[in-house]
Amino acid sequence: MKRAITLLGLLACVHAGAQTPAAQASPAAPSPAAHATPAATAPAPAASPGAAALAPRQFTLKNGMQLIVQPDRRAPTALHMVWVRVGSIDEVDGTSGVAHALEHMMFKGSKTVKPGEFSRRVAALGGQENAFTSYDYTGYYQQIPASRLADVMKLESDRFANNQWPDDEFKREIEVIKEERRMRTDDQPRAALMEQLYAATFVASPYHRPVIGWMGDLDSMTADDVRAFHRQWYVPANAVVVVAGDVDPERVRALAEQTYGRIPARAVPARKPRPEPDQRGIRRIAFKAPAEQAYVALAYRVPSMRRIENLTATDRDALGLVVLSAVLSGYDGARLDRALRQGEGRVADGASSSASVFGRGPSLFLLTGVPSAGKTAAQVEEGLRAEVARIAKDGVSEAELNRVKTQWAASTIYERDSLQSQASDLGSNWVMGLPLDADTKLLALLRGVTPAEVQAVAARYFGDDQLTVGTLLPQPLDPNARRAPALPAEAGGRLH
Repeated sequence: MKRAITLLGLLACVHAGAQTPAAQASPAAPSPAAHATPAATAPAPAASPGAAALAPRQFTLKNGMQLIVQPDRRAPTALHMVWVRVGSIDEVDGTSGVAHALEHMMFKGSKTVKPGEFSRRVAALGGQENAFTSYDYTGYYQQIPASRLADVMKLESDRFANNQWPDDEFKREIEVIKEERRMRTDDQPRAALMEQLYAATFVASPYHRPVIGWMGDLDSMTADDVRAFHRQWYVPANAVVVVAGDVDPERVRALAEQTYGRIPARAVPARKPRPEPDQRGIRRIAFKAPAEQAYVALAYRVPSMRRIENLTATDRDALGLVVLSAVLSGYDGARLDRALRQGEGRVADGASSSASVFGRGPSLFLLTGVPSAGKTAAQVEEGLRAEVARIAKDGVSEAELNRVKTQWAASTIYERDSLQSQASDLGSNWVMGLPLDADTKLLALLRGVTPAEVQAVAARYFGDDQLTVGTLLPQPLDPNARRAPALPAEAGGRLH
């Protein structure tokens, strides 16, 4: 599956031991036709030395839809994306999973394109296509020869405005989505635990619900639920078109006006704030499932980063937490690896951290671990907490910070070679309300984080009053049960 890489993804998941999942969408996953979610792996790039990429251009179409064009002349290809600022965070109770279900149904036709025809046409153009859904956004993309850009813009703008399919198509597809949920979550003990952990951590926030939806809501979902969600949120002013590649910005602008610009303008629905109430004490959940090993996850509620200029004290703390996570597990042999997996004190087969500080909802800092043979989840929990406490007491060295900062800078240069990375950076920045050059500015900010700031956030945000602990309690394996392929723990929650 294709994976887009963004710095916002890095800030959502800075760790070595686990990865954000490849997402699944129409028609089924993880089949070759499945739709992939951008993976959180490396920082977004600034232009590499000698790169042919020019500065991006941003336009507003006559109906309010945004257009961002990133010229890159190195190859005769183009990456075309549409990002819609809507995800599971915009759902209401009883219809969880509808944003993801709509992503599936967007491949089922329009007034002029029959079900399945969209993908066949893209393939006939020599292109590849995919889609992804998260808490905060939904996206669609095609990578095609630059000379066929007009064709995919016509196709994509048509389904954005005129998504249409018979009820029978939905009845078949919702069964595909249910099976996806079984395979990606229900049959994956760690993913199922993470789903329960998010549900226990968040009470009022929509992050309480999984992106793919609760099975009960999928059972009762109707075709009209999906159609209504499309009418409500697929509004020109709630979306951005991103084109990166061997293109001329003014020509792309003209094509966009001829296709997307003809979609009637409508108001973006008002969004009510749903703030998460303060937590007043540690929460614990125990999850029983057939599994070979135990697993423990510690979720700390931490501040979010809402801007990259004129930073508040909260924004600075969020940056410090990102660097703290990198010090803990951002490279082979980092602190968690040395303390929990190596030497005489070994208690874990794996341990990792992640700092999710960007998003439209509240943020979490995760610490996770897998007990080694003869060790318990309680010992792993103790070891994870001890490493953070050690940094809070003794701080970190300049050498540790320089190592992770050097890796980020190197990744920045390397990832700039990917058109998909460039386009994904621009689209995710827009969704989060950040400037186009947010990635370069974020990298500069991360480089400026000091040892004192890392030590301060380690001391400030890891108390019991902001902690939820989830523990997987292994149950005997059924030799006759179907065995789904192992997937990352996060596969049950944030991205599909």
